[in-house]
Amino acid sequence: MIAGEVATPRQNNLLHYRRMAAGNPYYLFGLDLKRQWSEADVLAMMAERCGVSPDPRHVYGDDTIDPDRTLDALEAMAERIRHAADSRARVVLATGHPQALPPIYQALGRALRARGCRLLTPAEGWWYEAELAYGTEVRRLRYVEDVAMLQSEDGRMQHTHDPQPMEAILAELAAESDDWPDLAIADHGWAGAAGEAGIVTVGFADCNDPALFAGEAEGKVAAVVPLDDGVPAHQYAPLTAYLLELSGLSA
Repeated sequence: MIAGEVATPRQNNLLHYRRMAAGNPYYLFGLDLKRQWSEADVLAMMAERCGVSPDPRHVYGDDTIDPDRTLDALEAMAERIRHAADSRARVVLATGHPQALPPIYQALGRALRARGCRLLTPAEGWWYEAELAYGTEVRRLRYVEDVAMLQSEDGRMQHTHDPQPMEAILAELAAESDDWPDLAIADHGWAGAAGEAGIVTVGFADCNDPALFAGEAEGKVAAVVPLDDGVPAHQYAPLTAYLLELSGLSA
């Protein structure tokens, strides 16, 4: 399930909330949050915006994403996407979940391109050494159907929270000011870095990824859709179709 009782464990949620509150960069997604968020603040905010249990005594087991909050956030996201389509905007698409979420972004990209939007794909091939639990590995910026992702040296697409790839995209675009994005549709650090740069940003986030919701609360991210971001890709098809319809982009 992408909402309701989800597979993301409560103990994992609370650990991530604690680490975001402590200012751990890995859990901030490139956002420079202005408020001093306590762990209790983060839990209360996630209960409000995502629908997790607000009970601090619930420390183990399942947690929840409120489907009504998912639907409300999809409407807010669709409003931004519809405006981008109507204005033939410049759009950047990116995901840190290359095994699950690309079909959503790719469908949006095809529909936006058909409406005359420009999908921006700068800095392809840019690389950096990503810090992992066991050391560092080279990650390269690649585009698959105009959606930015990270690729390891063995050719596999890789999960990431890092903001550096989006920062590299924006650094290249800043040198060509006519191509500055009007809209970013992204997740994880891709979305955080775009929102921090002042770009209108909409995205998706799981209930263990509080930073984007905090960014939304502080006005740096325009809309965040709460969902389980790790289910098989085909399970997002109904959500994708609904989002396209809400955005006025259905075929």
